[in-house]
Amino acid sequence: MASPAADDYLKTVYAHTEWQDAPITPSQLAAKLGIAPSSVTEMVKKLAASGLVSHVPYGAVRLTDAGERRALSMVRRHRLVETWLVSEFGYGWHEVHDEAEVLEHTISDRLLEGIDERLGRPRFDPHGDAIPDAAGHVAREPFLLLAQAPVGHEGRVLRVSDTDPDLLCALEDLGLSVSSVVRVAEGGVEIDGVSAELPDGADEVVWLSA
Repeated sequence: MASPAADDYLKTVYAHTEWQDAPITPSQLAAKLGIAPSSVTEMVKKLAASGLVSHVPYGAVRLTDAGERRALSMVRRHRLVETWLVSEFGYGWHEVHDEAEVLEHTISDRLLEGIDERLGRPRFDPHGDAIPDAAGHVAREPFLLLAQAPVGHEGRVLRVSDTDPDLLCALEDLGLSVSSVVRVAEGGVEIDGVSAELPDGADEVVWLSA
């Protein structure tokens, strides 16, 4: 079952459980993709018939081994393109997601390999998400969502979600980026030793080293 739409579904299912354990439901999948629930139901049935996901009516959607391999291939494409756009074309980290959504379906395997080689085989994209290697292996260290970090916890920023470009810009203005050191203090945080007041919702999109 080869189609950009199917690849987007598989990539979204994979990404949902990459930084937390709860599997994705059809309604969550519909919301993330901006598609009607009825359309999601039909596509999930097709993916299940193709052996790419497992699903029971009204239950969670999970990738099979074959589905995960294909999802990792698309995730690799997306994140390498994002890294390429930032490194070679001067895009901001808040600008690359939508561009990568288009380009990931159009570039050849040869070009993708060339991009990977030119960038020096990066392990992480501009948001800190791990880039799977060509064999589908992913390197990631133990992590903790900032919202769940106790007072006194200090860790490096491992990942910042790219779902809200405006929030990404606000965090950048505060000096926060991947690899910044964040310490949780009473009533706020310190970013690289400087006190800062985070914008609303920021603690739900930043992951620290555990």
